[in-house]
Amino acid sequence: MIAYDGSPNADRAIRYAAQFLRAATAHVVTAWQPGGMSPARLSTLSGGMQPFLDTQLEAGVDHALKEEAETLNKSGVELAVSVGMAAHGSLVEVESTVWAALVAAADALDVDLLVTGTRGASGLKALLRSSVAEAVLKHCHRPVFIVPAQCEKQPPVTL
Repeated sequence: MIAYDGSPNADRAIRYAAQFLRAATAHVVTAWQPGGMSPARLSTLSGGMQPFLDTQLEAGVDHALKEEAETLNKSGVELAVSVGMAAHGSLVEVESTVWAALVAAADALDVDLLVTGTRGASGLKALLRSSVAEAVLKHCHRPVFIVPAQCEKQPPVTL
């Protein structure tokens, strides 16, 4: 399973997976988060404020977010196929955290390995933002292949 968010680091992870892994099938999974789960909305709810919610507007936002995730996922599948992998795409909805959604997807798909890239945050940014890759590594009960952001060299394309 390859966690894919459309970033250059996720693209690099797909390329490295194609170079080093001999999987019959790659599951490219994109986590998406409904608008109702956005940090701003959750912070107002936790503070006891109950804003008026237009459910039609909220459904429209969720639909747009899911469409964006589907487009990203399709790009990841196309990249995986272009580097010689037999790939299938799917989305996983984030109910609590991105890392938990990815670990649950790996369990549901019963994959042999979970592949992910990193953002490469360091210093204060790393302290303020938790790393999805780090949390996946800590909580996943199967092998994890992490391609670091500092890995500037692109792997050679071999078909």
